[in-house]
Amino acid sequence: MFDTRETESGQVGIGTLIVFIAMVLVAAIAAGVLINTAGFLQTKSEQTGQQSSQQATNRIDIAPKSGYVGAVDGEEVVGYVNITVQTNPGAENVDLRNVTIRWLDDSGAYRISHYSVDSGDADFSVTPLKDADDSLPVLNDEDDRFILTFDTGEAPYNVTVNTDSGEENVDETDEPLTEGSTVSVELTTKAGATTTASFSVPETLSGETAVRL
Repeated sequence: MFDTRETESGQVGIGTLIVFIAMVLVAAIAAGVLINTAGFLQTKSEQTGQQSSQQATNRIDIAPKSGYVGAVDGEEVVGYVNITVQTNPGAENVDLRNVTIRWLDDSGAYRISHYSVDSGDADFSVTPLKDADDSLPVLNDEDDRFILTFDTGEAPYNVTVNTDSGEENVDETDEPLTEGSTVSVELTTKAGATTTASFSVPETLSGETAVRL
């Protein structure tokens, strides 16, 4: 009879080697998947962090607010509103053409876009108050000061402003602001940073041509 012990030992060794190679391949594939997943998560984390940073810093600060007064059927009302804006310290450039505004007053709520955006909504215009390098309508310096103009109704007049494409009429929100009325304005930049401000019309407008809001 033949001695089969060495043959059986060789077969066991080959089987063990095959199992070992399979385990190495599985481990390599798993490691590759983990590395890819880790890289993806790191990229997403960096993107999320960058977006969060932009939302925190790329803000618009709202400075003085003023209203201009006229008469409608013997009643003094605010016909249009100017809001002065600037960038938050440390912010990147903010293009006001990409800013959307939510305007809420006693007559209703409105989504407002820049006059150059064909959205069908009421518009706001931008004029420079302080703009050393003529970057209008882009706030690209902490020293820039731009005025956002809103027409608040048919009366006492529609606002006509000088724009970079000639004179433009600013569409109205709906009705002029009456004495004691309140307004909430929410400005959202392209980066998603939101600034909210509220103001009120004085209780009396008698004899006034312009008022601080």
